[in-house]
Amino acid sequence: MASRVVMPKLTDTMEEGVLLEWKKREGDPVQAGEVLAEIETDKAVMDLEAFASGILRKILVQNGETVESGKLLGVIGEADEDITAALSDTVMPAASTSAKPAAVPATSPAPSPMRTEGSRIIASPRARALAAERGVDLSTVTGTGPGGRIVEEDVVKAQGPAASAMPSGIDQPLTQMRKAIARATVQSKAPVPHFYLTREIDMEAAEQFRRQFKKERQSHPSMTDLLIKAAALALRKHPELNVSYTGEAIRRYERVDIGVAVGLEDGLITPVIRDCGAKTLETISAESQVLIARAKQKQLQPQEYSGATFSISNLGMFGVDNFLAVLIPPQAASLAVGAVRDVPVVVAGAVKAGRSMQVTLSCDHRAIDGVMGAEFLTELKRILEHPQELTAQAIKS
Repeated sequence: MASRVVMPKLTDTMEEGVLLEWKKREGDPVQAGEVLAEIETDKAVMDLEAFASGILRKILVQNGETVESGKLLGVIGEADEDITAALSDTVMPAASTSAKPAAVPATSPAPSPMRTEGSRIIASPRARALAAERGVDLSTVTGTGPGGRIVEEDVVKAQGPAASAMPSGIDQPLTQMRKAIARATVQSKAPVPHFYLTREIDMEAAEQFRRQFKKERQSHPSMTDLLIKAAALALRKHPELNVSYTGEAIRRYERVDIGVAVGLEDGLITPVIRDCGAKTLETISAESQVLIARAKQKQLQPQEYSGATFSISNLGMFGVDNFLAVLIPPQAASLAVGAVRDVPVVVAGAVKAGRSMQVTLSCDHRAIDGVMGAEFLTELKRILEHPQELTAQAIKS
């Protein structure tokens, strides 16, 4: 029986995907589980696997085309089988294919021109669009992105100094990730009534704690790791923020699953640290390092970047003092973190140097009130200013 190959819908936010490259040609034999094509979703590059064995009888979408989830890409069948019914417009269940992250080397090789015999040129959608606009042959460009991927800056550099004199205003096609971000933020900012609360936190003790922790335990938690653990403890005390508004009820979550925003070349992704309240700081740090590294290589699977109950976005490393995070439904709260900076502090009438950080809590007013948010921030501040609590026994769910 003929098997339909369709563009899978891997996440709730995925409405379309890009078929980057077919790994099989029409007429090639195919085994179930074998990679048919490479696709780009809104969050990652994935291998599209065959669900059935047979012959790839028909290819309906060419390399580089963007198609809607559920759209027919091709048909697998026996050599002499009538595939007319399988080619009909009626979309059958999408189980005819499965997808997994495309293989990426564990360590990125040194930048090199992407002209390997028999392999495709690996380039970002922006780089491809800019190269087409300016007539640049991508096979002559040295890629400096992950795995030698050609990025926009590589195309500009390949043109030499004259490129800077070219007129601006070039349209760049939206990547799948940027389209997903646009949809999610419109769905959030317009219908969700946001309100914001900002607190100043003394970070001198937290910085000292982190240095001592690294010295004693040979573990290297980042400032974001400290924030994840502190937020998990604060949410355990104030579970009214670990919720979602469903329209008919306030859904309270038993586990604290915290998403951490990670910036990528063409957008951002939020890998999720599961059950943070039941994990030590060292475990959180180890997991976050692995997830962030895989996120930057676009290797995350959908279950690794979806389903957060709370999220943290830290722009402090870029020198940003304060900003407002947009809520991503169904989360009802999100924490925006600014830079730790030198500030004057008055102690017993005398001025001394201190270290301070601003955090801003975004809240969905349909589920959370101002007092709830303020109490959470008070607890978060107290924990970070008394960081020894970050090594307390993990709380079991």
